Amino acid sequence: MHIVRSLMAALLLAAAPLGVAAQTGYFFPAGQEFDPGIPSPAEFLGYDVGTHHTRHDQIVAYMKELDRLSDRASYREIGRTHEHRVMPVLTVTDPRNHGRLEEIRREHLRATDPAAPAPAPGDRPVIVHLGYGVHGNETSSSEAALLTAYWLVAGRSPEVERYRREGVFHVEPVLNPDGRDRHTHWANSNKSTPFVADPLDREHNEVWPGGRTNHYWYDLNRDWLPLANPESRARIEWHHAWRPHVVTDFHEMGTNSTYYFEPSEPRGSWNPLIPERLYTEITEDFARYYSATLDEIGSLYFTKEQFDNSYPGYGSTYPKFLGGFAITFEQASARGHVQESTRHGLLTFGAAIRNHLRTSLATARAAVEQKEKLQAYQRDFFQSALREADRFPVKAYVFGDPHDATRNRAFLDLLLRHRLEVYELPRALRAGGHDFQPGAAWVVPTRQPGYRMVRSLFERTSEYADSAFYDASTWTVSLAYGLPDAELRGRPALGARVTAVPAPQGLGVVPRSAYAYLLDWSDYAAPAALYHLLDQGVHAEVAFEAFTARTSEGVREYGRGTISIPVQAQQRVDAARLHQLVLEAERRAGTRLQSVGTGYALHGVDLGSGSFRPLKRPRVAMVVGEGVSQYEAGQIWHLLDTRVGMPVTKIDRRDFARADLGRYDVLVLPSGDYAHISGERLEELRRWVRGGGTLVALRTAAAWAAGSGLAPNVALVKPDSAARDSVVRRDFADADEIIGATQIGGSIWEADLDLTHPLGFGYRRRTLPVWRDHSLFFKPSRSPYGTVARLTTDDPHLSGYVSAANRKRLRGSPSVLADGLGRGSVVLLVDNPNFRGYWYGTSKLFLNALFFGEHIEVPQAR
Repeated sequence: MHIVRSLMAALLLAAAPLGVAAQTGYFFPAGQEFDPGIPSPAEFLGYDVGTHHTRHDQIVAYMKELDRLSDRASYREIGRTHEHRVMPVLTVTDPRNHGRLEEIRREHLRATDPAAPAPAPGDRPVIVHLGYGVHGNETSSSEAALLTAYWLVAGRSPEVERYRREGVFHVEPVLNPDGRDRHTHWANSNKSTPFVADPLDREHNEVWPGGRTNHYWYDLNRDWLPLANPESRARIEWHHAWRPHVVTDFHEMGTNSTYYFEPSEPRGSWNPLIPERLYTEITEDFARYYSATLDEIGSLYFTKEQFDNSYPGYGSTYPKFLGGFAITFEQASARGHVQESTRHGLLTFGAAIRNHLRTSLATARAAVEQKEKLQAYQRDFFQSALREADRFPVKAYVFGDPHDATRNRAFLDLLLRHRLEVYELPRALRAGGHDFQPGAAWVVPTRQPGYRMVRSLFERTSEYADSAFYDASTWTVSLAYGLPDAELRGRPALGARVTAVPAPQGLGVVPRSAYAYLLDWSDYAAPAALYHLLDQGVHAEVAFEAFTARTSEGVREYGRGTISIPVQAQQRVDAARLHQLVLEAERRAGTRLQSVGTGYALHGVDLGSGSFRPLKRPRVAMVVGEGVSQYEAGQIWHLLDTRVGMPVTKIDRRDFARADLGRYDVLVLPSGDYAHISGERLEELRRWVRGGGTLVALRTAAAWAAGSGLAPNVALVKPDSAARDSVVRRDFADADEIIGATQIGGSIWEADLDLTHPLGFGYRRRTLPVWRDHSLFFKPSRSPYGTVARLTTDDPHLSGYVSAANRKRLRGSPSVLADGLGRGSVVLLVDNPNFRGYWYGTSKLFLNALFFGEHIEVPQAR
């Protein structure tokens, strides 16, 4: 990192063109020669790298140009983003390797297969994946990718020629195209000439939501495990197809920092399922290359601090579960083109690019020179997985929900995308207090090459080497999906191996009814089917009591929340059109409806009972903008868009004062600062709720709503004043560790859910895993009916780190509260039910609030 004294930095400030020689002399090590027939990035783009942020389409165009001009490069697109931008990968290797690239890939995969014989000694190339820019506003990395690709393709030095002969390099220049273009537009449109380095300049302070995230405001560097987004699903497909030996993950951090590369903080930040040798010997081998290249240009750096390697959903952790060496780089960010820094004087975009470039080149060198060790480690990684599985007491996991085929399919899809072995359950089984039936349950053995990933997805954890976490402390995905599951300690019987997600059965065949159609709310796809029907003007009703009916599929039991669609009660569609819409809803949502010919129930309430209440199409608005959690807002937007097909109006908080709340039935408040809703605007919100509106508030927004009197029966637990007064003196250096140990930083808890409450409709079990990552504590509702879900009172802990004090405090703590205000309702979701898009088990709580909020009244004593 440099104070701007060099000729290059001075020219960057002046935004003057440097020419090829000056640019290569600044960015690349001395003595590099390049093929004159291959244009440098500056020659192709028409501006010097570092003087302008390069758009995604320009990056793609340069990669295509390298492919067109050189037999050492081949371009392909591995997927598309939500905004239809391509996901490019440029593969660079010697032309002789290019001629047999598919053969190299297959040989490489065979070499990692523990069931295959050991490969014959030979000069197999090392597979390297150079990935850049998963956070769209950390832009120096993708500029470095342009220079790295140029060096790999056009470099003429003996060392580069060796790297091409002995390696296959996949350059993925932009992992988050949508976010990058959002930030690039911001930086370029606010750039001045000459550059302005003042940190308060608009260029350095992008507006909400910024470019870090993708279209739906997801952090894609947390999505490698959940796979909620198409970018991640395409990327995982590519990585499984190649299983690279080395994977890079380039980032930026605060302007006043320096440069970071691994090793990470010893042991506490390591994933205990990964062989320790990777974190010590192999990481240290590579670290020597990185320190040498940064020492050469005088750049400051640090290691063994701050960042962790534990969560499998990181871009620098997931490849470790494929037997590769993956590494995080973090570069101090100019967040623009040049910015004042207390550490560096003036931090330039070019200096940041150069640091990432130099470690990219060092990665290529290290990978080739260490390839035999990397190849041996990867083969042993999968062999040792089988050895460890033999010693592990759990021999398999069984899962499946007989009432929710959609959630079963979603979880199967996740397992298969992670290339795990899954088998059908061949016969009925009782385990872990659950009954599992063939056709609705599956078995995942632990003895398989993906043993470590299987444990990551199913295992419940409580012991940790450290008590402070950079991110989540657990990620037990089986709990997040809310599916019944159990450990099997004996060798299980296995049915046929599952190779594809079974298609929904029986869609589009429900016979036409002259009386009514029924939709079981237990299936995860039921909200999508209901919304489609309501949106087409269909009259629908929700059952507040259970019943049994004779249907087109035989006698069926229906729980609370079942949707009835009476034929004769329709005002806007006739019987023929209604049947067409029912068939459409089935096909769109992927769930079945049944027809009935009578309203007379075999058991429970009849279809004409007052226990059926009419529904209306919810008109939903959500407050977004500065001060609101973009992650929570994005998760809600993504859920409603991609899984329900329900539009949501996103009202920026700056525009909230002029919003006509009468246009909406439901207002959603993600976590955030709502101090702007005060005075007359708060009174207007209160009148809207009293008039019949439904307010849904999450986490800190729930605390604000309770504190603002919008939920009169709800209050927060006040901090213990006695604890504040009895302060124990500590050493300053211990602050981070002590404070970190007291945080609730992402753990899973068991809640008791009131299945009779509208928010609990569709659930079949009273116990429900919930995600908690905050220290907000609410008192139980003063109404005996208002605490819809609370953590169980014995020991609710299921997985993740928690201090002994917090574990005790969390017993019986409310997770979902509902209150009435006039004719309206207020739903307080203390814990985020939509976390990272993979909490299928709790997102129905949120959807129930949208569909049934108008029917949530707090019963009054008579």
